[in-house]
Amino acid sequence: MKQWYCADVQCRGQYGAYCVPFWNENNIHLDITDEDRKILKEGTVDFFSLSYYQTNCVTTHEDTAKSSGNLLGGVKNPYLTASQWGWQIDPNGLRFTLNEIYDRYNLPIIVVENGLGAQDKLDADGKVHDPYRIDYLRKHIEAMKDAVEKDNVDLFGYEMWGCIDLVSASTGEMKKRYGFIYVDSDDYGHGSFKRYKKD
Repeated sequence: MKQWYCADVQCRGQYGAYCVPFWNENNIHLDITDEDRKILKEGTVDFFSLSYYQTNCVTTHEDTAKSSGNLLGGVKNPYLTASQWGWQIDPNGLRFTLNEIYDRYNLPIIVVENGLGAQDKLDADGKVHDPYRIDYLRKHIEAMKDAVEKDNVDLFGYEMWGCIDLVSASTGEMKKRYGFIYVDSDDYGHGSFKRYKKD
């Protein structure tokens, strides 16, 4: 329920049937009028946008290794590799997610964030070699292509996060780099701030 709560209202224009028991269990009292219901129904969105970086796993086994770095918690998936920050890399998860969203709402979709945070290094020759990012992006783009061509998902756009290195919102670090342009700066704002294209 948690993952669909807001999207159901925005895309379908009404609260899901599961909301009433949730409200009752949590002592939430809403006075929803017929006018409110009309506004919700008339104010639905034209498309669905999402950010996708990782998947998470849950288990009932208490001795299972936790997945470090995942914003939403979870345990390690033994079938996936992880980024340097412990985010599990799962391009197939993106394809499955796009299918689930499109099946649920039948709206065009845009991926507004996707990328790999890594500790890129500027070599002495002024170059940054990041084959791991190229591989990550290639696999995620292939997964989106399969969702469009094989599964008929209406995916109309994709934006990588981000085009230039900047302080990571999730960790507050400059060393967690996402861009395809390297910025010569460290976590403390030291550096020339010159910019270099990565591979």
